Amino acid sequence: MPERTPVPGGSPAAPAGRADGRPVYVIGGGPGGLAAAAALKEKGVRAVVLEKSGSVGASWRHHYDRLHLHTTRRWSALPGLAMPRRFGRWVSRDDMVRYLEKYAGHHELEVVTGVEVSRIDRSGDGTGWQLHATGGRVLSGRAVVVATGFNHTPKVPSWPGRDGFTGELVHAAGYRNPAPYAGKDVLVVGIGNTGAEIAVDLVEGGASRVRIAVRTTPHIVRRSTAGWPAQATAVLVRRLPVRLVDLAGRLLGRVSVPDLAGHGLPRPGTGLYSRVKEGAIPVQDVGLISAVRSGRVAPVAAVESFDGDTVVLADGTGITPDAVIAATGYERALEGLVGHLGVLDARGRPVVHGARTPHGAPDLYFTGFTNPISGMLREIALDARRIATRVARAV
Repeated sequence: MPERTPVPGGSPAAPAGRADGRPVYVIGGGPGGLAAAAALKEKGVRAVVLEKSGSVGASWRHHYDRLHLHTTRRWSALPGLAMPRRFGRWVSRDDMVRYLEKYAGHHELEVVTGVEVSRIDRSGDGTGWQLHATGGRVLSGRAVVVATGFNHTPKVPSWPGRDGFTGELVHAAGYRNPAPYAGKDVLVVGIGNTGAEIAVDLVEGGASRVRIAVRTTPHIVRRSTAGWPAQATAVLVRRLPVRLVDLAGRLLGRVSVPDLAGHGLPRPGTGLYSRVKEGAIPVQDVGLISAVRSGRVAPVAAVESFDGDTVVLADGTGITPDAVIAATGYERALEGLVGHLGVLDARGRPVVHGARTPHGAPDLYFTGFTNPISGMLREIALDARRIATRVARAV
């Protein structure tokens, strides 16, 4: 993979035929950044990817071992390179890393590793952007694509008594496999896709007891039904009225997912698509339903506080697990980078994404900061082409 270092304090020389020699800087060497860079290059626009770690796909390299995509291989590929059939329908973490490495090399992308951008400011002359980066660099780009990732910074709630907990407490970002938890009593906090899959992994890996703390009951869907992937349905319905999709989801859920109320997981009171619009993606079943029905994973109330070796739950129950794994999500951590530009909403997420740019911030693009029902990688690929088209038109 080619690695080129930008000129400190400036930008590389202009390619032939370009009136403006400044490149487009892409911040982040994950799927969103690589896709945007490849789409820009296809349009004849020079893009330089700045990645703070030592390699592309850094976050993927640190996901838990058993992770497979919940989206199909076909709809998870990035622009200009299909995923090999040998990866199977549901691509593993390791194959995803291999694909990202091959993608950067296949497109001969300019990827600079070990460079972290800490702040983006408008250029003094009002055209383009200045990036403040590692080593005191100030880089000048005519446009910037921010692709630092949806799962950037692990978030652990500040539960009362948390720091005094005498058991083991780790965020899901630090979980790799169940081996260290064999024979242990483990509480998983959070029942999103990550928490659900880790709970199943722990059961299959020999944990003596696994409980999962639930604040809001999720919608659970089958990853595929009779060979038809849930993602295909999501793509078909994503632009339909929310109420219609909620109704269809309720009917399908009653047919395909057993009632788990007797096991501590009642059916949600709000519609599936209504929850998606609020940011809650359905849990795709990779063994959770069976594990809950058999009692191998026991849902419990949400965590309220810690007291020494005890975890106090919302229903007043106290339990004493050996370890707590917090699958409590991530923060985007964009405030220091662009918070001063007025381009973030109250939750710290970009107010726009894809080919749209925020008011007052032309040529500043964001990709990979939504979690759509139709699949993040699919939307990243679509965003990349839209961004590239928009940037190329401005040349």
